[in-house]
Amino acid sequence: SIQKLGSKKVIFLPVLQHVLWNNKSWKPNSIILIYKNTLLDKECTESTCFPPTKKEIYCIFLCDQKIINGIPTRQKDRNPLYVATGLCLFYKNPEGKLLSIAIQLSQQPSEQNPIFLPSDFETDWLPAKLFFKSSDLIQHQTLYHLLHTHYLAEVFTIATLRCLPTVHPLYKVLIPHINCTLHINILVRKLLLSPGGCSLGVEGLMKLMRRDLSQMTYSSLCLPENINERGLDFATAMVEYYYSSECDVIKDIELQEWVNEIFTHGFLENKHSGIPSCFDTIEEVAKFITMVIFRVSVQHAAVNNGQYDYNSWVPNGSLLLCKPPPATKGESSMQTVLETLPDVEDSVKIMSAARILSEKYTDEVVLGEFPEEHFDEPLPKEIIKALQADMSYIKEEIAARNSKLEMPYTYLNPDVVENSVTI
Repeated sequence: SIQKLGSKKVIFLPVLQHVLWNNKSWKPNSIILIYKNTLLDKECTESTCFPPTKKEIYCIFLCDQKIINGIPTRQKDRNPLYVATGLCLFYKNPEGKLLSIAIQLSQQPSEQNPIFLPSDFETDWLPAKLFFKSSDLIQHQTLYHLLHTHYLAEVFTIATLRCLPTVHPLYKVLIPHINCTLHINILVRKLLLSPGGCSLGVEGLMKLMRRDLSQMTYSSLCLPENINERGLDFATAMVEYYYSSECDVIKDIELQEWVNEIFTHGFLENKHSGIPSCFDTIEEVAKFITMVIFRVSVQHAAVNNGQYDYNSWVPNGSLLLCKPPPATKGESSMQTVLETLPDVEDSVKIMSAARILSEKYTDEVVLGEFPEEHFDEPLPKEIIKALQADMSYIKEEIAARNSKLEMPYTYLNPDVVENSVTI
């Protein structure tokens, strides 16, 4: 068992970069935002499950974990594990920083479900953040990492290999972006869906993914439109080169079978998702190909690359918690926090998984590199060169920005964004 919070440092390997959370630096109100799942945040324009206030404040953002609500947890050594299904409000201050300002650990307000505030005793506020971050990390790993990148990449991979012949131009465009996906996903199933992985257990994680898949929308998967305005139109240029008219798109049977297989087997024919089952225009094809490439490269890097730097300090994000969420204020202590956190064995497992997922290998291929030649025509080669020039420019922009930051953000530098999901 862990005798004191600082003892957890002895079980960690060195961090991969410069970020190390310890028993002092994980406590500020901003820490919950440093590596929380910002994909869950939305502007707060209504009170939802929090008690209503007199006036709406548009610098407030809400993170709602209701998708976990009602999913049973597993047991460890015949004792139940716990997960919160809370809400957290964040305030964007005049300096542009997001700060956590209120946490409620289950959906409906009641006397047994208080709203925890930064002004509370530290031994009340810290456990609230601990439970919220744990649920956030479960969603991050299961939904936004595993389902939204790994498993969607697998859908795209199988559809490409089944429906597009090797001479098809879009096969040539996509093949660098599905490299090693099936191999890593076989390994990931054992790593991230192991019976002892988190508080929910395998059955709970599967139920969570089914819920999320039923709510998934095409718009949520797509690259933000303002990125294309900056000139990153690689997929559009490729599609427009090979399809000169809408008629070419409609008559391409292999292309139509490809997108229909993704719609049918990947999204279970859910028309409410907005995922297309066929293509009618060049623009639709370009948008979809852009989404695929973005999801398996940049989006995967965003949710994966920094995991060890942040989650190797287990109190900053634990996949399992051993005590129930606090139901009243004034009853928790630092000893309660220690008893809530996983023991040494489980802490090492969490840290080891984060380390494996953050490793880099000598044979990695970063976005914009194409070691294998698939195109003979001059124009596609020029389009690739234009993409590489864009990557070089973005790299310089990121370096300039990071030189002014106390905590540089390097996880989306083109040098570390791989072409495909390989880890």
